[in-house]
Amino acid sequence: MLPTQHWARSFTVNAEDIEHITNLLLEKETPLSTYQLAHVLVEGRLAQEVAALEERYKDARFYNPAESYDVGQKLVFPAMDYATAQVTAVREGANTDYGAFNVIAVQFEDNGHEAREFASALTVEHKLSQADGGSAQASLDQLTPEEIIEQAGDVIVDTLATHLREKSDLIHLAGKWFPIDLILDVNEGHLNLAEAVLDIYGGTPMPTSTILNEMGGLGASHISLQEFSMNYALNDDKRFDEVGPSGEVLWTLTRMEPDGVQRVPELLQYKPIDHDRAMLSEEMLSLEAEIADELSPLDAARNINKGTVTLNYAHRRAGTLPLSWRGMNLFPTAKTTERIWVTLIDAQDDEAFPGWVVREERYVYGLAPLYAKYALPIGAHVVVRRGEEPGQIIIDLDTYKARSEWIPLLQRKGEQFGFETSKRAIGADYDDLMILGIDELEAIDELVATTRKQRQTITAMMKMLIPGIAQLNPQGTAHVKSIYSALNVLRRCPPGPLMATLVANPDFEYVGDNYWKLAD
Repeated sequence: MLPTQHWARSFTVNAEDIEHITNLLLEKETPLSTYQLAHVLVEGRLAQEVAALEERYKDARFYNPAESYDVGQKLVFPAMDYATAQVTAVREGANTDYGAFNVIAVQFEDNGHEAREFASALTVEHKLSQADGGSAQASLDQLTPEEIIEQAGDVIVDTLATHLREKSDLIHLAGKWFPIDLILDVNEGHLNLAEAVLDIYGGTPMPTSTILNEMGGLGASHISLQEFSMNYALNDDKRFDEVGPSGEVLWTLTRMEPDGVQRVPELLQYKPIDHDRAMLSEEMLSLEAEIADELSPLDAARNINKGTVTLNYAHRRAGTLPLSWRGMNLFPTAKTTERIWVTLIDAQDDEAFPGWVVREERYVYGLAPLYAKYALPIGAHVVVRRGEEPGQIIIDLDTYKARSEWIPLLQRKGEQFGFETSKRAIGADYDDLMILGIDELEAIDELVATTRKQRQTITAMMKMLIPGIAQLNPQGTAHVKSIYSALNVLRRCPPGPLMATLVANPDFEYVGDNYWKLAD
């Protein structure tokens, strides 16, 4: 078979192709995807190419060193990009290592190739002797549009999409193309009905087809055109928000989305802190990856089946899950929408919770009920896996029967923060350097508000926190994880700026193994 790359590598889209696609959509009155349109172009282009190749390879045979050829015969050389040549002479070979064989002289039809000689009628084994020496013309019948797109589809589809966006009057919506002039009229009454349908169902994201079915449709036109037209109208109305993952269109009412989805919860808001990452040692960079804060500049892990994250105070309190490098690629993506609706499944009992992936801000909203269900502590481990169905995410907490354990408590002591250890019932796996208890949230909130009004730097905050953390350790030192966990109660801060501040400021002294103390 001639390879699809023989012509697909130079695939281009011209004005005639655009006109053909536009006429096709006008004729069918049905929106089509880029893949479907590419299939149409490839099918037509293939017919042209086959006709041209049939003429070029007429009566030609693939070159095979094991076969014999006569003067005047036409050959195709696959190893030379399928160049064609004519046999001009045949003589006996003179190499005893190969036994009896012939040498053919050929003249290539392409002027870019000089006349050359090749072995033929070889009786010894040769790496090219396994090649099919049959008719080149016969192999053309094996090419299909499906095989071409399967092998070179990414290049073809991307090229076509680029040309359609730049040089056509078609609009692209929900993965399909259609002339804007033929879109069905969707009036205010239709939009009000769509709003009422979503309202009745409590704002639960719904596919366009279901919305149309509930509201009685848009007439007798093909359902795909109705869906396209409805999507176009909904997309232009701020009352509606498209929240489906890539390949799926789901609509909800913007006003019914949780506040923590429409805007970043205050606890998660981060004001970037200037720091020099060159100050971070390999040990620190390794610890940064271990903590896996979503704000750390780390590449997301690929080809993973699950990811484990550790909850800091901000995410535990906001009921969110960080989209860190460890688990980001487990969650669905979307090309156009900022928010993606998912179903969160409790691995312990299969209870389902609605969730929202806010990829741009790197968090997942909707886990507060699950955290409360198991009374997760700050520092708890959360394992994330993909569910069996698209848009399903399994949340697996390593829970056990609650037992009394000594953990550090953050307390308010006047206008300062203090620490002490106390027994608490813990029923889930956690990081023992990040776990932190808070009994009086209101008192802590008031003190946090005061420190923010005073615009305290993280240096000042860590000078206040480290002595209290260190007094809980027999060595009188504080681990970076513990400092990070406590600091994030006062201010959202990833480990990078924290560790760079520790290194840069002489008031902090490193004692090894990621432990620090205030300098004497």
